[in-house]
Amino acid sequence: MNIAKLMKQAQQMQAEAQKMQAELATKKYEATSGGGAVKAVASGEGSLLSLKIDPAIVKEGDAEMLEDLILSAVRDAIDQGRKEAQASMSKLTGGMGLPGF
Repeated sequence: MNIAKLMKQAQQMQAEAQKMQAELATKKYEATSGGGAVKAVASGEGSLLSLKIDPAIVKEGDAEMLEDLILSAVRDAIDQGRKEAQASMSKLTGGMGLPGF
């Protein structure tokens, strides 16, 4: 394989990776905890976009439980985006294990 062909393939892969990252950034991932009492929505970039808490759970007065439910929902929503990003990059690179991809 010649260098020019390799460079062209690398450029194509980089362009596809940038396109994929832009698409992931627009996606939203939702997770709930506590039977739906807490709902978190995160972007594909891993940013928390919104957090909804059922007022009934706040009335119960157990702050530690509420904190745990919030953390669980937020982590799950962000993890969904990360897993999709990893799966997409793995498809793009064909499992080559290239650094930076």
